[in-house]
Amino acid sequence: MGLRARKPVTGTKPFAPPAETVTIRQSEFIPAAPSAVYDAFLNAKTHAAITGADAIFERREGGKFSAADGYITGKFLRLQNSRRIVQEWKTAEWPVNAPPSVLELRFMPKENGTEISLVQTQVPANQAPRYRKGWTEHYWTPLKKYFNKDR
Repeated sequence: MGLRARKPVTGTKPFAPPAETVTIRQSEFIPAAPSAVYDAFLNAKTHAAITGADAIFERREGGKFSAADGYITGKFLRLQNSRRIVQEWKTAEWPVNAPPSVLELRFMPKENGTEISLVQTQVPANQAPRYRKGWTEHYWTPLKKYFNKDR
């Protein structure tokens, strides 16, 4: 018995190994109540006022969202009012062979504001430095500026 060459299977993508991933962890103090900071991540009008880009949110577990003029897309996995948001999250530059990241935001009341904790798993390692910087530039700094304007 000899080995026979297999016919190629048509209509399938070539195998690509999964991208190496890392976890991003950040924590910031925002000078606003947890309910206001939580709402900033779920209210399209407020989110756009803070980030300067359009957003669409289906504000329910299983609901889809897009932010940053469609650059970021995903699905809400868990919503706990004013306490926690868990999302599947990816960008327009996400590797085809990589699953979406899982983003968890926790909102903890502190004196004169909220400590927001971010844990984002399954981030492609080669993109992580850009997303770490992006959280500061596009979210933490604008959130602080937005909520400080009332003080």
